[in-house]
Amino acid sequence: MIVFTLIVIGIVMVYSSTAIYAWQKYNDSAYFLKRHLLFILISVLCTASVMSFDYRILSKYAKKLVLLSLFFLVLLQTPGVSREIAGAKRWFRLLGLSFQPSEFANLAVIIYTASFLSRKGIARMEQFSFGFLPVIVVLGMVNLLVLIQPDLGTVVALSIVVFIMLFIAGARLAYLSYIFLPSLPFLYLLIFNVPYRRLRIMAFLNPWADSLGSGFQLIQSQVALGCGGIFGRGLGKSLQKLFYLPAAHTDFIFSILGEELGFFATVAVVGLFILLFLNGCKIVKSTRDTFGVFLSLGIISLLSLKAILNIGVSIGVFPTKGLPLPFISYGGSSLLVDMISFGLLLNVARFAAEP
Repeated sequence: MIVFTLIVIGIVMVYSSTAIYAWQKYNDSAYFLKRHLLFILISVLCTASVMSFDYRILSKYAKKLVLLSLFFLVLLQTPGVSREIAGAKRWFRLLGLSFQPSEFANLAVIIYTASFLSRKGIARMEQFSFGFLPVIVVLGMVNLLVLIQPDLGTVVALSIVVFIMLFIAGARLAYLSYIFLPSLPFLYLLIFNVPYRRLRIMAFLNPWADSLGSGFQLIQSQVALGCGGIFGRGLGKSLQKLFYLPAAHTDFIFSILGEELGFFATVAVVGLFILLFLNGCKIVKSTRDTFGVFLSLGIISLLSLKAILNIGVSIGVFPTKGLPLPFISYGGSSLLVDMISFGLLLNVARFAAEP
């Protein structure tokens, strides 16, 4: 019911934030709404499919899923195959729909990590070579291919989730520090040696220094939230969506929600994500199967982290990063993978009491 409520909110806000833009560009105010409903239909069917079998079967195919995700990520770099937008090669185009392989790679790595931890056992986590390093190698290969796209935000989010899973599994903090500390200089170079990332950080620190350039999006997001006040301007009455706030229906849909429906509506959405996290933790705690424990832990961590980062960007707590708000933002592959992940979470809950 929590996810159903978030999806309904998403349908309303996607139409509200895109109707005028869609009419101006496609002469059809429901253009994005119809595509979003199609994405939801496909996602629901896929969710029902992943709930129809015993999730523990996935443990046997974890390596193959990772290899498949690596194949897709490599295929993205093949000329003429991928779809390039603003210099980034992150999407395939198939039957008029876009698919982002990095979304699938996130889930594949979580499944592989959960399978590895369940097979090796918690006791083996004290061994660096056999209980820790293999997961890091797989994570590194996926992250390297995602960085080439380029997409640093997805790399950071996935790395945090995998580190959480390893920490809960009993990996020594010294092992985690061996990876984390040496990566800091590389992270610094990836941010400050790349012009558009450096601009994002500068805009985050002081958006008004370049209010019509790098700081424009963040300022317009905060203006939208501020103008919403307690009760909002009213549904459909946002002014920032009128070509002021870029990506209003994807990365910054939370800001349009706050402008139109007000502070209490944004608190309600945050509350729904908190309830989703708490119920996910219940599933983690009640599951007796080790693979199910780490699979549900990884899924609920990733969904919660994506929500935290998206909302944090909208209110100016984090630098701008193109992560959608789960179940609410417009998007094909992100919604599809989020729904499949949620279906797996429900699947784990079905078998929670079994040994």
